[in-house]
Amino acid sequence: MDFEFTRDEENKLLDRTELDFILTYEGATPSRREIIGKLCALRNVDPKLCVVDSLVGEFGKQEIVGRARIYGDVSALKATELEYVVERSTFEEEKPEGEESNEEA
Repeated sequence: MDFEFTRDEENKLLDRTELDFILTYEGATPSRREIIGKLCALRNVDPKLCVVDSLVGEFGKQEIVGRARIYGDVSALKATELEYVVERSTFEEEKPEGEESNEEA
C-alpha cells in the first residue's frame, strides 16, 4: 500500500488534521482496518484518534480515494464526529483463539 496525500490541512478550531489521500495497492482491496492501521503508522498517531470518513474505489483500478481526520484528543473526536462514523473507524483488539468470553450466565 502506498499513500499519496493530496490535502493535509490543520483545523485548529476543531483540533484536528484533515487529510485527503490516494491509496494505491496490489492484489486484494485492503480492509478499512488495514487502511487505518497503515495511515496511523505513517502519521505516528493512535488509531483511536483517527477517523476515515470515505473510501471510494473504481472497478478495475487498484487505487482508492479517501478522506480522513486525525484528532488531537478523544474528547474533540466525540464532540465533533457522528457515532456511526466513530464506530466504523474503531476496532476492538482481536482475542487469541484460546480465549473465550464468559457470557454463559
